[in-house]
Amino acid sequence: MQKYYKYYSLIPFTKMSLIREVRGFVPQIGKDCYLAENATIVGDVIIGEGCSIWFNAVLRGDVNSIRIGNHVNIQDGSVLHTLYEKSVVEIGDYVSIGHNVTVHGAKIDNYALIGMGAVVLDYAEVGEGAIVAAGSVVLSNTKIPPYTLWAGVPAKFVKNVEPEKTNEMNRKIAHNYAMYAGWYNA
Repeated sequence: MQKYYKYYSLIPFTKMSLIREVRGFVPQIGKDCYLAENATIVGDVIIGEGCSIWFNAVLRGDVNSIRIGNHVNIQDGSVLHTLYEKSVVEIGDYVSIGHNVTVHGAKIDNYALIGMGAVVLDYAEVGEGAIVAAGSVVLSNTKIPPYTLWAGVPAKFVKNVEPEKTNEMNRKIAHNYAMYAGWYNA
């Protein structure tokens, strides 16, 4: 039975992300993924298992491919895109892409963390367990070694980070985002 309240009405809504075929490419989404209602996933996009794509995130595989591993969280307002028939986006397992991040045609290895508001440009590579600090700009063709912290505009090396601690932290973040996603699937 639908209830109505003074000044408010409960309007039934459909929980549905925008998942769209483009140029004959249909997005493929692994099992146990959470897609926010207004996430947009189009074209040549493959998402692994246990991922979460949050509110207002856009994965636009219209001009080239986007490949996302397992247990990746792409947080609110982030945009993934590529150069037409040139760069691709490749994201490994247990990667966290913070709020309002732009990843354009870059490769991000397992256990990496991209901080809020960062920009990672075409042909950049972020090594395993590396951290890109919030607000940083990783320029095209930059190679960030594994288990290092980079920050700034443009992003520069800050220090090495301990692999065990970084992997533990990023795995914890990935598991937390799986838990958060469960709240919405209930």
